[in-house]
Amino acid sequence: MRIAAGLAVVAMLVAGTSTAQADTLDYVALGDSAAAGPLIPNQDPALWCLRSSNRNYPQIAAKLLGAKLTDVTCSGATTDDFAGRQFGFVKPQYDALKPTTDLVSITIGGNDVGLVQTALGCINLLPEPVGLSCKARLTSGGDQVAAAIAKWAPEFGAALDEVKRHAPHAKVLVTGYGTYIRPGGCYPVQPIWARDADYLQGSVNLLSATGKAEAEKRGATYVDLAAVSVGHDTCARPADRYLEGLVPTTIAAPLHPNAAGMAAFGTAVAKAASAAVRQSSGV
Repeated sequence: MRIAAGLAVVAMLVAGTSTAQADTLDYVALGDSAAAGPLIPNQDPALWCLRSSNRNYPQIAAKLLGAKLTDVTCSGATTDDFAGRQFGFVKPQYDALKPTTDLVSITIGGNDVGLVQTALGCINLLPEPVGLSCKARLTSGGDQVAAAIAKWAPEFGAALDEVKRHAPHAKVLVTGYGTYIRPGGCYPVQPIWARDADYLQGSVNLLSATGKAEAEKRGATYVDLAAVSVGHDTCARPADRYLEGLVPTTIAAPLHPNAAGMAAFGTAVAKAASAAVRQSSGV
């Protein structure tokens, strides 16, 4: 099987040996800006998707796996854009899938539930009590973000079913989102109050956990990028960050992974793909 041959490359990388040519692995990456890598050099000529052409996590994983990558991730994508035309003209992401596809990675959901807008609504330039807590506002009368995530869950489950229909033999990897801010935050490095920082990251974690649950129901593999990015959040020293804050310190979009983060996430995805294949083959 091509995926098993291609993933042998990962074992050599982990062991520290050089890569060798292997049978080509057909890998399709679906998802939003957390996978696309907006502003990270170099950008794909299809500038409307703000997708890195060589340093986002699908590109990193493909290199490690020796895979042929079809990267249709696109900034701003929602789950609906898997089947529909984003911006009215971008082809549905499902169109990249084929019966011969060996591997699919998926990062989606953040735009469905408005995570970036939520984060921007949590900014407070002055310390408490001057301002308004986004947690207080968004949980008055019930947690609005949690409700949006619960509404998204069956839609994502249906999307996974559709991926399997288009690519019935593919191993499917679902990634979560990263650790954007540590417990208690780091005001004023990132101008978000402590309770709001915890609410914000808790919402990210809930979205990831929901995606994980839907993936595991269908035998897909979940890749925990929050664990990979602990200690590398927006509160870390700029040189240690995998995710950029409100004011980026490298060439990357605010509140998104940078090149270092994409390298770490791509390695995690490649290793997860290797482990999934080994488990299914009983190796």
